[in-house]
Amino acid sequence: MTVFVSCDKKSKVEKEIEEIPVTIKVERFDKLFFEAKPEDLGKLKKEFPFFFPPGNDDNVWLEKMQNPLWRELYTEVQKKYSNFELIQNELETLFKHIKYNFPKTKTPKVITVISEMDYNNKVIYADSLLIISLELYLGKEHKFYQFPNYLKQNFEEKQMMPDVVSSFALNKISPVTDKTLLSQMIYFGKELYLKDLLLPDYSDADKMGYTSEQIKWCEENESYMWRYFLEKEMLYSYDSKLGNRFVNPAPFSKFYLEIDNESPGRVGAWIGWQMVRSYMKNNDVPIEELLKMNAKEIFEKSKYKPKK
Repeated sequence: MTVFVSCDKKSKVEKEIEEIPVTIKVERFDKLFFEAKPEDLGKLKKEFPFFFPPGNDDNVWLEKMQNPLWRELYTEVQKKYSNFELIQNELETLFKHIKYNFPKTKTPKVITVISEMDYNNKVIYADSLLIISLELYLGKEHKFYQFPNYLKQNFEEKQMMPDVVSSFALNKISPVTDKTLLSQMIYFGKELYLKDLLLPDYSDADKMGYTSEQIKWCEENESYMWRYFLEKEMLYSYDSKLGNRFVNPAPFSKFYLEIDNESPGRVGAWIGWQMVRSYMKNNDVPIEELLKMNAKEIFEKSKYKPKK
């Protein structure tokens, strides 16, 4: 009988979420800029002052509008995103989930841009604005991308919503104050748990920015990795290298063993996620509270055990 209850409960929540009114307005600054005539520049600057930092001569912008390389990039973005409706719908669905879990959230205005291929800032969420750099979602095989594979694999349209959630999370999750490996693991575990809540239809691979093989690798090696962290007494270590070895984006994780060749980067974040999931399964805590809790308490009350 329980099966039906849980299924039904899920759909009840999802039905409530669907009812939440959200309308996303999208401004295509990328189009406005590259289709502007030189005499329109003043009007654009007035309308979007934050894209025109003071101290730059107008010629800088006029040159960019005409520059063949920028124009080519604009053409490529248009090929893929001339119609933005599907993404607009996905954004509305996402913001319904955000408002359900964080009722005070204002619906931001979405602005699409073509910027400098800064892959650390594919999406910038700032209170009332959500800025999406479309040149970083052209598909991993795109000829313009001169980046290592572990970065390129996320330059896909389906990473847009997970990136929006990562940016949203920055204002919601208490920052890491002690720099232990555990704190960093749990920080990203909270971010990934947010994706569980806000992107329920996405796969674990998409939430993590992994391939399905990389997720499978983590699942198969979970207990092995966990034993390694415990035996090397890494969880409460302040060694600053551990973040780069296990938590930050990287081609692979650095156990300094043969398994490094197969391992994806950021396995520490993945294990942090399993801890937070385990904590939420065993404790009834509102999401806002979870995001503020300290890592040690989450870990100790999580009853986390790797699956054998």
